[in-house]
Amino acid sequence: MITLKTEREIALMHEAGKVLAACHREIAKMIAPGVTTMEIEKFVEKFLKEHGATPEQKGYQGYKYATCASINDEVCHGFPRKKPLQEGDMVTIDMVVNLNGALADSAWTYAVGNVSDETQRLMDVTKEALYKGIAASVIGNRVGDIGHVIQKYAEGEGYSVVRDFTGHGIGSSIHEDPYVPHYGLPGKGARLKEGMVFTIEPMINTGSYKSKMDKNGWTARTIDGGWSAQYEHTIAITKEGPIILTAQ
Repeated sequence: MITLKTEREIALMHEAGKVLAACHREIAKMIAPGVTTMEIEKFVEKFLKEHGATPEQKGYQGYKYATCASINDEVCHGFPRKKPLQEGDMVTIDMVVNLNGALADSAWTYAVGNVSDETQRLMDVTKEALYKGIAASVIGNRVGDIGHVIQKYAEGEGYSVVRDFTGHGIGSSIHEDPYVPHYGLPGKGARLKEGMVFTIEPMINTGSYKSKMDKNGWTARTIDGGWSAQYEHTIAITKEGPIILTAQ
């Protein structure tokens, strides 16, 4: 069941999104060779506490961390670790912020030092795919229109689109209806209505779209070792068009 949010609920989620976006801006300053994702994890916990917020995914279904930190061929849900990031890596930091009961969710892929032209292009295409999906998120369109525009663009650029993980509704809980695949057919799926709030979070790969699960039961990585980038925003559907609640 899709729960439509009131203007007040969206405003509260927007406040959570502002805290999340501010945290990402600080993370961007930290990313460098030699930094560990565990250091970023500890920073996020401290930052959120100082801003009266909490990390919603910590403890969610047994997950132990405030962030997901996915490096290179890891698609999503990578654990923070003490191994330093290296020159040329890319790392996706994903988090869900709870501010006074309202949630916001956003992931961002960061270049570590100087990355290859291929890595930079993957990041650029993935980010553009996100914004193309957001542009398609207007009243009267369907969920399939979002996935279709993302898939058409990404595959047209020579990349593949992850199927195993999707965007999702969000509100008082992390995962709600509707689920928003980043592939599919136009005109299919739930119709977009005013008050819907959900994430769009394409994961785009250099090789196969297929993924495999690590032994930890959480971290997904590409099946062929290709690299995977991800950008995610939480958006609200309004009469004036989509509003990005996690805009940086």
